[in-house]
Amino acid sequence: MTSILIAFISGLVFGIGLILSEMANPEKVLSFLDMTGSWDPSLAFVMLGAISVGAIAFTLARRRGQTYLGATINLPTSRVIDKRLILGSLAFGVGWGIAGICPGPGLVLVGTGNLHGVVFVLAMLVGMGIFEMLERYRASHTKTEK
Repeated sequence: MTSILIAFISGLVFGIGLILSEMANPEKVLSFLDMTGSWDPSLAFVMLGAISVGAIAFTLARRRGQTYLGATINLPTSRVIDKRLILGSLAFGVGWGIAGICPGPGLVLVGTGNLHGVVFVLAMLVGMGIFEMLERYRASHTKTEK
């Protein structure tokens, strides 16, 4: 029960941070991405702050190996930059550039009843479902080929 409460509070603080920094505002995000028009660099400072906090948190997490509640911390270990990583990054970037929304802000927008957020999250879930089906197909064909 404690972990659920901590997860809820963490998500709430994260969502409030997204709203206050305007990272959940697609127009603000798109103006940040529009470097040839009316570029708004303010989100770069928000991102730099988030990266700084994240870097410290991940460094501490690697040293601990366990959460404060005793759960095992499973951090990614792969340092491989392959075709799948590049294509996934491109898909994410194109989606972010078109919609001005990424997953976290999308969930915040759904919580506020924003129709664009609802459409984005539904499209994201469909994309995740397609990815999962392709992964299962790939895994089943990889096993039969060996």
